Amino acid sequence: MKVLMLTWEYPPRIIGGISRHVEGLSEALVKKGLEVHVVTTDFPGVPYEENVKGVHVHRVSIETPAPDFPTWVLLMNHYLVKRSANIANSIGGFDIIHAHDWLVALSSIEIKHFLNVDLITTLHSLEFRRVGAISSPFSRMIDSIEWWSTYESKVIIVCSGSMKGDLIYHFKIPEEKIKIIPNSIDNSKFDIFVDKSAVRSRYGVYDNERLILFIGRLTSQKGCEYLIRAMHYLPSHLNAKLIIVGDGYMRSDLEREVFSSGLGWKVKFTGFLPDNEVIQLLKSADVLVVPSIYEPFGIVALEGMAAGVPVVVSNVDGLSEIIKHDYNGVHVYPRDPSSIAWGINRVLSDPNYAQWIVKNAKSEIYEKYNWDFVASVTTDLYKKVKGKW
Repeated sequence: MKVLMLTWEYPPRIIGGISRHVEGLSEALVKKGLEVHVVTTDFPGVPYEENVKGVHVHRVSIETPAPDFPTWVLLMNHYLVKRSANIANSIGGFDIIHAHDWLVALSSIEIKHFLNVDLITTLHSLEFRRVGAISSPFSRMIDSIEWWSTYESKVIIVCSGSMKGDLIYHFKIPEEKIKIIPNSIDNSKFDIFVDKSAVRSRYGVYDNERLILFIGRLTSQKGCEYLIRAMHYLPSHLNAKLIIVGDGYMRSDLEREVFSSGLGWKVKFTGFLPDNEVIQLLKSADVLVVPSIYEPFGIVALEGMAAGVPVVVSNVDGLSEIIKHDYNGVHVYPRDPSSIAWGINRVLSDPNYAQWIVKNAKSEIYEKYNWDFVASVTTDLYKKVKGKW
């Protein structure tokens, strides 16, 4: 079976969770015997055509200047269609088109019709939940494209029960058209030795201090500002520092808040870091906090579980489905700095409790969240859509 995988980001281009998800899924599908062609955007210093672990990766450049992001997305889809058509002609077509999120919806719909091939779309999040309300012209456009992609797709894949509910509520999608397939990670990446003391000292965290870690885009959806404010509520005897890994449009505002509130010596912004450095930081942290106000899944929570670090998360959406309170992590209220501080203190003040939730998280992640399982379920879905199962 030949699969066309459409995504606007693919390693080494990593904007959010889509990139790693498509990489893990594509490589696992190849191990199941499928022929996978990923069509995505280019990245400096990386070949336009390469085979990575059996996955055929085709990168395209957006050759026309764009005055803004919506225009760039439209142009990107044009070039994705051109490249996909050329590949289809050269290999005799595709059996399935699998698109990831609204950014490639337009190209996936066009390719579906000119190749007469079934389309499956994975929606990784929804605009009306990201922004809270569809009010701006930009949000209305994204919301409309998301609906269009659900209409044109044979099946819509989502990563959690909460997101399935959002689709049914917002777009009135028939329940039988939606398939829940969880995200996953490569657990083996975390089975490494790390000199924790050396890693912590690189970021100004010393042996008598606790390391609180945040990893994610610095956007309103991720709730980092509430974690920063939670630092004021932590008991002084914890002697904790916060490392914030990631970048985004809110970074300048967050940095201003840190320094204006006197937390400059306790909080460090690293910007974007390569995967190997993120893994080392994860394995060196005392607690990982995911304070999102909207999170359809939360891959970073899985990474924390795999790294063996206690995880504190907002009790929202997919996060509350992955993390079970007082079993494999801790739930706190979203947008509530005092509650976040309570969760951090719960973990840092009781080493036995922290070890208990880490042990449970480790066993669960190896049982439930692995790419072999996800690829098996996805392959079965492809066969069902094609009427071969």
